[in-house]
Amino acid sequence: MSDHDRPAPGHHPPHDGAHPDWEVLGPLLERGAELYAPLHEQAAAWLREAAGPGTGDVRRVLDIGSGPGVVSCLLARTFPYAEVVAVDATEALLERARGRAARLGLGDRVHTHLAEVPEGLDALGGADLIWSSKALHHVGDQRAAVAALAGHLRPGGLLAVAEGGLAPRFLPRDIGIGRPGLQSRLDAAGEEWFSEMRAALPDAADETEDWPAFLADAGLRTPCTRSFLLDLPAPLGAEARAYVVATLARVSEMYGDRFDEDDRTTLARLIDPEDAAGITRRPDAFFLAARTVHTARAQ
Repeated sequence: MSDHDRPAPGHHPPHDGAHPDWEVLGPLLERGAELYAPLHEQAAAWLREAAGPGTGDVRRVLDIGSGPGVVSCLLARTFPYAEVVAVDATEALLERARGRAARLGLGDRVHTHLAEVPEGLDALGGADLIWSSKALHHVGDQRAAVAALAGHLRPGGLLAVAEGGLAPRFLPRDIGIGRPGLQSRLDAAGEEWFSEMRAALPDAADETEDWPAFLADAGLRTPCTRSFLLDLPAPLGAEARAYVVATLARVSEMYGDRFDEDDRTTLARLIDPEDAAGITRRPDAFFLAARTVHTARAQ
């Protein structure tokens, strides 16, 4: 599966192409972000190094498209002198973010702001670090969205956009049921879905998704790109298995009609908790993915 925000392990599954129902999918989003915690910790450590010799200069962080606030809280721990503002367009997700911050003792530094991207960002003010992961490709004009975020950076501030990477892999090529190569066919169907989702967005711009170029066009300097790996080897733990099952169930629900009967049967077996060949029971299920982060700095 390609590394897009669609119903696949490690991604935010949509309700439909252009109008995701994030409120209903909040629990799955939170579980997915928790699964990716080791990867996000690597990325946060890299951003801490990029911020300079100390973390005291980072006093305000914006997490754009924060969802349930898992990364918002991680950034608050990474930058202990900073106020972190979780920004999202869904109040139910921001409620989850506030609850998580309170449970972790971060409620005095992690705040929330309800806003659409990029239209609702004017009231946010400036920041020393802006993080956005898997959010900007839900905006029709991604180049303009990057420019809007860059406009909120304080002098010397850093913008970090997590878009792209490598799609999650979780099964061998031949899994012993159905035709070999199911993973590649899931990838292809996901790419079709993503193209349709992008085309349906208001003001969708058909252009090359060159994130470093978007950052440079926004007037930022010293662009840098780095990818981070999540490697959960077989046999998977129970929580990771449950997450893969839930997201494969969404794949089957959302675009199962793109597969032939054999692949639909295989998917049904993979998500069946009683099937010995299903994700819940098979010993060879793993989880391997990569996220790419693009950064650049304000003048």
